Amino acid sequence: MPGASRILLIIGGGIAAYKALDLIRRLRERGHAVTPVLTRAGAQFVTPLSVSALAGRKVFSDLFDLTDEAEMGHIELSRSADLIVVAPATADLMARMAHGLAGDLASTLLLATDTPVLLAPAMNVRMWQHPATQRNLAMLRADGIGFVGPNEGGMACGEHGPGRMAEVPEILAAISARLEDGPLTGRRILVTSGPTHEPIDPVRYIANRSSGAQGTAIARALAALGAGVVFVTGPASVPPPEGVEVIRVETALEMHDAVLAALPADAAILAAAVADWRVARASARKLKKTRDGLPSLEFAENPDILATLSRLQTGRPRLVVGFAAETCDVLDNATAKRARKGCDWIVANDVSAGTGIMGGAENAVTLITAEGAESWPRMGKTQVAARLAERVARALA
Repeated sequence: MPGASRILLIIGGGIAAYKALDLIRRLRERGHAVTPVLTRAGAQFVTPLSVSALAGRKVFSDLFDLTDEAEMGHIELSRSADLIVVAPATADLMARMAHGLAGDLASTLLLATDTPVLLAPAMNVRMWQHPATQRNLAMLRADGIGFVGPNEGGMACGEHGPGRMAEVPEILAAISARLEDGPLTGRRILVTSGPTHEPIDPVRYIANRSSGAQGTAIARALAALGAGVVFVTGPASVPPPEGVEVIRVETALEMHDAVLAALPADAAILAAAVADWRVARASARKLKKTRDGLPSLEFAENPDILATLSRLQTGRPRLVVGFAAETCDVLDNATAKRARKGCDWIVANDVSAGTGIMGGAENAVTLITAEGAESWPRMGKTQVAARLAERVARALA
């Protein structure tokens, strides 16, 4: 990240405000000066004293503090930073920004500034999905406001879905990308994600339990480092990330064709859980029970996308990364898969029923390369994605 940058950090109200404390610490570790602005609602979740101690400077909160107005003024405060970050950005703050309201210090600063702004939204899933919030989001994007997140996951309210604030490593990467060219700027990276659905008849299909959460997190992390991401996704339950080129497919055959059509690329991260087989002749009509017994299904092997991409004679990405979801002998099976497919790296994990990884919020992976195997501790899929994206950036440097 660039050194000696000035960050104006606005902390909105919400349980995710606790992450702002870690964000301040990590920004200062990287040499940035952080000027904190704490909203009245934000002060219900973190104290001015804790924010001030971590930032090493006074916390601003009151629009009508005449001493501060005499010394600096809210106009100067809003324009003296290299970047304004709002974390968490609540639905209320987003609505105020979208409609040009300025009733407190935070909203006044955001209206008065000509400095780039980055928002890290955090709110209940229903609030995020509400048409009013989505309209405000579209307006803010049209105004040039940057966004990182929100992510999919469990929330303090007990609900699950999009609305969870991005993790601190993601926000740091997005800040880096906004302040200067990220390490992957100018790189085109292909990411596959989600399951594939292989039709049996018009109403049935073969699939797996992949949610697409890990592939989505990887695409988001790569984009935060400046990459141009082409995101080829099957019918995942997790929505695709913002700010990337999304190509939707259903079947393995469609994903195979979409991947080849997306080339050239500097790297390919094939995180999709592609079905190995399909029904050779899917029925045009719904299959029915008959007196003759159960219908007989003939299977055909799907194309091996990872092997195809790895063995290209021309147009092969510099880095091809596959995934190995195993239920036993994880390391041995994944190591053999890397050799068999011809890819550069394999990200292996144990998806047996007891792990809760397939479709869950966490992952525990082993990165297998030509140099050997590197086991990572169990962590959120967002953190796995951020770590993998950093490794990709180093490999392509």
